[in-house]
Amino acid sequence: MDRFEAMRTFLAGVDGGSLSAASRALRAPLATVSRRVSDLEARLGAQLLVRTSRRLQLTEAGAAFAASARRILDELDEAERTASGEYRSPRGELSVTAPVLFGKLHLAPIVHEFLATYPDVSVRLLLVDAVIDLVDSQVDLALRIGQLPDSALMARRVGEVRWLFCASPDDLARNGMPSHPTDLAVRDTIGFEGPQHYRDWPYVEAGRVRSVAVHPRFSVNTADAAIAGAAAGLGIARVMSYQAAQAIDEGAIVPILTPWSTRPIPVHLVFSARAQQPLKLRAFLDFVTPRIEARLTAIQSCCGD
Repeated sequence: MDRFEAMRTFLAGVDGGSLSAASRALRAPLATVSRRVSDLEARLGAQLLVRTSRRLQLTEAGAAFAASARRILDELDEAERTASGEYRSPRGELSVTAPVLFGKLHLAPIVHEFLATYPDVSVRLLLVDAVIDLVDSQVDLALRIGQLPDSALMARRVGEVRWLFCASPDDLARNGMPSHPTDLAVRDTIGFEGPQHYRDWPYVEAGRVRSVAVHPRFSVNTADAAIAGAAAGLGIARVMSYQAAQAIDEGAIVPILTPWSTRPIPVHLVFSARAQQPLKLRAFLDFVTPRIEARLTAIQSCCGD
């Protein structure tokens, strides 16, 4: 039995929630996956998994072994990267994650430049509006918007963004410029929201956060669709500065009520702490940081900050 292969198979089942998921992830027959896990349990003399009809569950021994197996495989991967020269020149695959629209509009173009500059590095860019565990998902770096919780991760601040109220010049010409956020209660608005309704829009007045109840004429669950609605004159939208920057720069919408904007939100590049960072990650950080900073500074300028 190949113990490293067995550990990878076991962890694929744990992460995927089933042996079938492990089979798909590893591109191995289900019978092979099941045999590897059974052989591993037989070698250890302990049951690692409880197989239910819906999902695998770790036993106490399985949870302890999973933590140890991850550490061992991480150390093995580190040794292989060192031996292959990853610490002598930037090379290998880099896994990066970012929020969908920020990644699409602002990070992906920088990644394109990076790939042209470093031909021996490949990048897997995962755009999701969710916080991904870097260790469990084997992600090298994440761009995160918002306050960071305390953790063992390293973080490099690259700028800030903020929420904006925006409307089209045509809408403002027809309905007038709101003089105060409370005016939004009687204006056509555009809701940028998911399954949950989000009808109380915050603003800051005299140093305190207040809110106004709005009644959207149009609601949608993506920022670009909300911005398109605002540009079409359907009402006032509340979106983030990095989402609206292009439409503002093109004159399709304009920021309004900026004196009442809520506090800026920090943007960080986040990565795992290591005694020695791979050159591919160091090169990526050094390449991306000033370019993201420049983009966020330009966004602040065009959005009236």
